[in-house]
Amino acid sequence: MKVAVQTEDFDSGLEIRSLSKDKSVGAVASFVGVVREVPMTLEHYPGMTENAIRKIVDEAASRWQVMDCTVIHRYGDLEPNDQIVMVAVASAHRGDAFQACEFIMDYLKTQAPFWKKEHRGGGATWVEAKAADDEAADRWKS
Repeated sequence: MKVAVQTEDFDSGLEIRSLSKDKSVGAVASFVGVVREVPMTLEHYPGMTENAIRKIVDEAASRWQVMDCTVIHRYGDLEPNDQIVMVAVASAHRGDAFQACEFIMDYLKTQAPFWKKEHRGGGATWVEAKAADDEAADRWKS
């Protein structure tokens, strides 16, 4: 399981190929998020952020048959169309891969300690948490 919090961009194709080397992998589901319209700065707490992401990945692996997983989240200054996050999950079956990937992404939005500041013409403002993100994560609670 790979968890990386980094300033550098990533190659999603390379990351996906690295998950499908095992011949028993039957599916890799992935999600790549990109910055929309407005430049932003992402901040995080080193160490704490990686640990929070690992807990999310571990929770997904306890719920679904996850064979391997990669989560990469960038921080620092990002421009529109820059890749910001990647979640890729390998499993024997597509259902497990899809559900685990979606669960991880939903929980990243609400449980990982990142803070976003958007840089608009009138100045920089912190992005507030969205109720829709909380609702998406709440559907996974059992």
